[in-house]
Amino acid sequence: MLLGEHEHTIDDKNRLTLPARFRHHFAEGIVVTRGMDGCLYAYTRPEWTRLVEQRLAALDPLSPDGRRMQRFFFSAAAEGELDKQGRLMLPAALIEHAKLGRDVVVAGVNDHLEIWDRAAWRKELAEVEGSAEHVAERLAAKRD
Repeated sequence: MLLGEHEHTIDDKNRLTLPARFRHHFAEGIVVTRGMDGCLYAYTRPEWTRLVEQRLAALDPLSPDGRRMQRFFFSAAAEGELDKQGRLMLPAALIEHAKLGRDVVVAGVNDHLEIWDRAAWRKELAEVEGSAEHVAERLAAKRD
């Protein structure tokens, strides 16, 4: 399970050093793609495979929404390996998508990492903290 938030920087060669506590999870490789809400998602290879098999492969390629979601995730996805220093090369298109500056936050979100521009993360976190109780109540009401 990937947990916690960590402030890091992207270097001049578009490399992000993953927090040390996450690196062993990505020993088999990493897949980075566009994320929701203006961030990037980073998956271990097994978790990426599970996402594809359980969620993305089930999307109907004959429906407009199914095609859009497949394009969103697959067209920008980049497979890679961490180097000896635990760095990940981020493609320019993904940096642009998430509007990442030099200062970023790497957040563990259960089965994947989210990579956020630090200012955008702070704004998102303020919104999450302000609405979490209301969201929890709405989700609980759906279970009834």
